[in-house]
Amino acid sequence: MKTKAIILTVILIVIITINQFIGMENFYHPEFSEKQNSSGAAYAYPPAVGILSNSKNCLSCHANNGQWQDDANTIIDILDKDTKASLKQPDGTFLIEAKKGEQKTVLTVIGSRKSNSISASYRNAWLYIDPTTIGTNSLSKFAPGWDVNLPMSCRLVGDQLAGYENADITSLPMTIQPLSNAKNAELQLQVMLTKGESIKGKAQEGMSGNYFERKVKLVVK
Repeated sequence: MKTKAIILTVILIVIITINQFIGMENFYHPEFSEKQNSSGAAYAYPPAVGILSNSKNCLSCHANNGQWQDDANTIIDILDKDTKASLKQPDGTFLIEAKKGEQKTVLTVIGSRKSNSISASYRNAWLYIDPTTIGTNSLSKFAPGWDVNLPMSCRLVGDQLAGYENADITSLPMTIQPLSNAKNAELQLQVMLTKGESIKGKAQEGMSGNYFERKVKLVVK
């Protein structure tokens, strides 16, 4: 009997702890709690812009008030993972080409050049999104007909990559694959460089950041 009582006590403690953790997590991001706005729609939270609501970008929650506003020192690049060549075109867009059924892996490189006057961002968030899918019921906001393994990320700065030794960056691979029904498409690469932490229930306070957008063209060879 004593052993059974101990086991039951342990189980109860575990259940209570899990419930408390879930409750704390919801309070940290109240947009995911059961109490939503009067329309019943959940709010998106970067880097999930457009996934849970009709929000078009990070600025629906966060302020564009950071210190990384200088485009000349801001790094937003997409590289071929194998060759490390930039996929940036003369007009500033990025071009990713792949044959149907072929997997193509690219590196998303985000950050800023090292500066004595401006500190590095702490965390970078980015999202590849087909803007035509915002407002639809699809959970995937990537281009229809294209498979993708990591269309979004929120990553701490500090990655090392050849050619970016004088910069504070994040770098992460993303693999895409045009399926049989894939067509040429145009994505938005939405980026935020941030520092600090959002205050519970007040996403525009406590964290500074800057928002950027780039066009990415997907082409089926």
